[in-house]
Amino acid sequence: MAVNVNDMFYAYSGNEAIKEKGEYGGVVTTIMKYLLEEGIVDAVVAVEEAADLYDAKPILITDPEDVIKSAGSLHCGTLNLAKFVSKYLDGARDMKIAVTTKPCDAMTLKELMRKRKVIEENVIMIGVNCGGTMPPVPTMKMIRDVYELDPADVIKEEISKGKLIMETADGEKAISIDELEEDGMGRRENCQRCTMNIPTNADLALGNWGVIGDLAGKATFVEVCSEKGADILGKVIDAGLIETQAPIEKGVTIRSNIDNIMVKQAMAQREKDFAGTSGDILEVFAEYKEEFSRCMKCYGCREACPLCFCDDCCLEAEGPEWVPGGYTPAAPFFHLTRMVHMVDACTNCGQCSEVCPCEIPVSKVWATVNQKVRDIFGYYSGVDNEEPLPFTEFGPKSYRQY
Repeated sequence: MAVNVNDMFYAYSGNEAIKEKGEYGGVVTTIMKYLLEEGIVDAVVAVEEAADLYDAKPILITDPEDVIKSAGSLHCGTLNLAKFVSKYLDGARDMKIAVTTKPCDAMTLKELMRKRKVIEENVIMIGVNCGGTMPPVPTMKMIRDVYELDPADVIKEEISKGKLIMETADGEKAISIDELEEDGMGRRENCQRCTMNIPTNADLALGNWGVIGDLAGKATFVEVCSEKGADILGKVIDAGLIETQAPIEKGVTIRSNIDNIMVKQAMAQREKDFAGTSGDILEVFAEYKEEFSRCMKCYGCREACPLCFCDDCCLEAEGPEWVPGGYTPAAPFFHLTRMVHMVDACTNCGQCSEVCPCEIPVSKVWATVNQKVRDIFGYYSGVDNEEPLPFTEFGPKSYRQY
């Protein structure tokens, strides 16, 4: 079957076991299994449930029969798989891999590809829609205190029609996501300001938004985003592994409307987060001076950040121009150095804030500065492929007033 970039389909797996275990027709699992079976990739990178529903771990799958272990969604799976690919798989230099990617995973991989830290030719990105992930421990507390449920009894959670739904064997309980987030619960703060919900920067973008009619809840909406994605989907269809049909026009509109609503909400959150930081980049740092004074230099943000990729960190290198080995850098110096190195590439994935033991809003600061870089250079990190990387050229966009 001829498949082209920008084509859209409703799709579902022809494998009953995968349909039952997976979500919305099991298309992601079916594609990944096919890629392994045909030797198109050497491995699949995905996540699976670890201790419980609130604990996700990255996995490297080489046996096609094991792909089904990664089926389903884990909304408390807050990890960024780009770090796993770049650090532990050597950026896919010596192997071909397929990766399931949330929008921030795909954005981060794109940035790493532009910097040749991940080899683009060796990576297939199977993107999945994401309206946000939730921090595991606060989420369990929210379920106990607000939903009045035992977290162990929850078998599935979902965000639908503006509500966060918790499903147990006895039924569902839904609460407005806006109300929860006004009280500091719900999605992670970086997710609340994320403007990319459909990963059109991946090779394929899949999700349940826009599937209506008889296939609602039984099929996946698939958008083809690259030539690589078109080739893969065409092969899977020709192999008879998934069934497809043209999407209902109203469903396409609904999908677009959902995305637009979430983008507007994210833009409103960004305005709120960035209020009071209207000066230049250094003024943003001055605004957060008190928060940075709490920093204990654990290096957690550096280790968690998928875009901090230097083998030898200058903050630990010997030399009078930096910090002598064995000495702790001053709080502003440590974070200013990190900012200079990677703020143009920040994808708002939130890994830094996730690990900070001092609860410094690192992700919020980085997102604030990254927005200023975007305003200056017109560069949208993780999305733009043609625009020159900021700070790689000197020109009229490099004015000092910024």
